[in-house]
Amino acid sequence: MTATDGHGLRADAARNYERIVVAAGQAFEEAGSAVTLEEVARRAGVGVATVYRRFRNREQLVRAVFQHIVAAEIEPAMAVETDDPWRDLVSSLEATVEVLAGRKVVLAIARETRALDLESMRRFVATMDRPLRRAAEAGVVRPELVARDLAAVTIMALATVHPRDPGGADRKRYLALLIDGLRPAPTVLPPPSTPDVHGV
Repeated sequence: MTATDGHGLRADAARNYERIVVAAGQAFEEAGSAVTLEEVARRAGVGVATVYRRFRNREQLVRAVFQHIVAAEIEPAMAVETDDPWRDLVSSLEATVEVLAGRKVVLAIARETRALDLESMRRFVATMDRPLRRAAEAGVVRPELVARDLAAVTIMALATVHPRDPGGADRKRYLALLIDGLRPAPTVLPPPSTPDVHGV
C-alpha cells in the first residue's frame, strides 16, 4: 500500500483517508493551491498529524484527490452498460467531462505539482478501455481507436471550459463535435505516437 492508496487500511483509517481526500478536493476547488494541510485536516475533522501520517507532501495529497475522483466518479460512469454500446460510450465521455469540468482547479494544481504521474494517467485511460471495446465490437466507432484517443477527446473538451460559460454550452457543443469524429469513416486516422511519449 502506498501513501496515496486507501486500500488495505483498517475501517477507521480508511474512513479518515476518504474524509481527508474529499475535504482536500473541496478545499482546493474553493481556495486554490494555497490551501495548507492544516486547513485540510480542519475540514476533514481529523488531527493534522493524521494528514501528515498519510501524506508526506502536497503532491501526494493532490495525486490521491485525482485518483479518488477517477475511482469514485469516473469509473462508475464508465461501468454502466446497456444494450446500446454507442450511447454508453457517449454517456461515459459526457459524464467524465462533466466531472472533470467541475475539478478544473484540482487538475491545474495536479499539473503544477506534477502529481499526475504515470500510474494515475494509466488508470484514467484504462477506465475508457471497456466502453470503447464494446463500441468497436458493435461496429459503431472507428476500429483504429485506442483508449488514449478518448482521453485526448476529454482533454480537448475540457480546454473549452471557461468562467463566462457557467452552463457549459461550449464544452457540450465541442464535445459533441469531437464525439462525432469517433464514428466510422472512410479514411483511417494517422497513427498515434508511441505510448511512452505521453506516458500512457
